[in-house]
Amino acid sequence: MYIMKKKTAETNLLLPMIACILLVITDQLTKWLTLERLKPIGQIVMIDDFFFLTYVENRGAAFGFLQGGRWFFIAITVLIVFIAIFYYIKESCKPLRVSVVMIISGAVGNFIDRLYRGFVVDMLHFRFFGNYDFAVFNFADMLVVCGTILLAVSIL
Repeated sequence: MYIMKKKTAETNLLLPMIACILLVITDQLTKWLTLERLKPIGQIVMIDDFFFLTYVENRGAAFGFLQGGRWFFIAITVLIVFIAIFYYIKESCKPLRVSVVMIISGAVGNFIDRLYRGFVVDMLHFRFFGNYDFAVFNFADMLVVCGTILLAVSIL
């Protein structure tokens, strides 16, 4: 006879909490390595004229938008994380839940930087077609963007 184990709210939240913690640790580890190894030299060419590791202190949002808005971004991040947690609890669709975990993890990773450093550490830098520099970004940014894309695709 098969006995169904009743899932509680606590067990339903354990795996996403572990995933968030691991993703935030990965983000913070890459930023720590960037501060320790890349900051003193500024830039490393990984693939000629295409991919670089470039040390940047971003005091704004994406693409440097709203420079100096540290406390604004901290407040907005707290609000977004609470809304995302509420949404996660109410939603049962797995792709939507995965997207929310990614967005929360990325938001928390950059939140930690803003709170403790006063800026976000960015390092991933792509140059397209020889001259077009794409914004320098980090692992947390990738989580937010990929999570948002997955969220949009899942909703549509």
